[in-house]
Amino acid sequence: MSSIANLTVKKFDGTTDIVFTALVPSSGDKTPAVWRCESVGSAAAHKPTLRMQAQPNGAGNARWVKTEFAYPVTATNSTTGVTSVIGKVSLNASAVLPTDIPDATIREAVAQSVNLLKALLADIANGYAPT
Repeated sequence: MSSIANLTVKKFDGTTDIVFTALVPSSGDKTPAVWRCESVGSAAAHKPTLRMQAQPNGAGNARWVKTEFAYPVTATNSTTGVTSVIGKVSLNASAVLPTDIPDATIREAVAQSVNLLKALLADIANGYAPT
């Protein structure tokens, strides 16, 4: 188990870094750790966030990990100047990690699945499966 820290990732251009600041560490099972991008938006509700929580599955023979990413879309009212959230892009992922499988095997499976999602970045962003 690692300690919460800021996360730096590449933006869509593949060059520019963007930082998600560690806001709240998980206090244990079922409680999410929370990161937020502080360089986007002018209010907390306007900033992209990432949440990650983990807990045992019902049978107690695996860990269930759930991540939720939310990217708010805002618009400013030209009359009032008030900025509001008008939508949200969401990406959710979950993993079931059996406790009786070697750590190296789990790391390999997670690495491959995350890298496969990255390989499908353009397709996911377009909203269509490859044909």
